[in-house]
Amino acid sequence: MAKISQVDQDLIRTIAELVNDANLAEIELEQDDFRIRVTRTFAKEVVQVSAPAYAPQAAAPAPAPVAPAAHAPAPAATAEDLASSPNTLTSPMVGTAYLASEPGAKPFVEVGAKVSEGQTVLIVEAMKTMNQIPAHKSGTVIRILVDDASPVEYGEPLVVIE
Repeated sequence: MAKISQVDQDLIRTIAELVNDANLAEIELEQDDFRIRVTRTFAKEVVQVSAPAYAPQAAAPAPAPVAPAAHAPAPAATAEDLASSPNTLTSPMVGTAYLASEPGAKPFVEVGAKVSEGQTVLIVEAMKTMNQIPAHKSGTVIRILVDDASPVEYGEPLVVIE
């Protein structure tokens, strides 16, 4: 029976890096009675190693904090408040949000930009499919609430248009 001290720490680190680099939410490997599961929630990973007799948990090292972008949300408004606002465009699916059509390209919209209803404001990649997300109304973009290449959940606030 494998013990946590005998688990290849380099393998766990490699899997945690893979989760980060590939922008995955979760990965699980299983062989016989040995299982490793790495789950990413925001900026940290949780690693679970289990065998039939026990299920220990060990935390993988969290990546260094990233400085907030210029379009980061203000702390005064909560995500729930924003999601229920008629001015907020929310994600129609789970995936990865992209602010431009390709890396290095000009973003679809920037804060202060005038948009028309139906105009693409960002892309959400889900299951290797790029889904254009259109503005739900015409107006001015006053806030962009997600960073480029960041994971988004269904119903998560993306952009505020007034």
